[in-house]
Amino acid sequence: MKKVGYLEGTNSTYLTRLAAMGIDTIPLGNGADNHGKYVGFIDRSDAIDLIITYFHKVVPLTEQHTSPQALLHACELNNIPVLIILPDDLQAKGNEAMRNVTADFRFVDPENVVEMATNLLGL
Repeated sequence: MKKVGYLEGTNSTYLTRLAAMGIDTIPLGNGADNHGKYVGFIDRSDAIDLIITYFHKVVPLTEQHTSPQALLHACELNNIPVLIILPDDLQAKGNEAMRNVTADFRFVDPENVVEMATNLLGL
């Protein structure tokens, strides 16, 4: 069974579609939203195959004194791809903010989330 982690605010329609396809979903947090397990603490035992989140959830608040790279480091260590929802017309700006991130991430327009997620999951 495939498992998708998601950060707070991820469109429930995406998650419902994935669940209807037999994919488990698990809530994750970014350290500021108190939602689910902190993404920085995930490990292989969580068996997460993909993470879906909006762009603003991986760009930490200034007062957090961290970075997108630090926030997604556990994803890199555990080979978990991250699907970051960002409209096509903003992806160049997104690349600037994510320039130091070495985790496997991809931007996806909101219209294509479920399609790209299922492709990445091999479904």
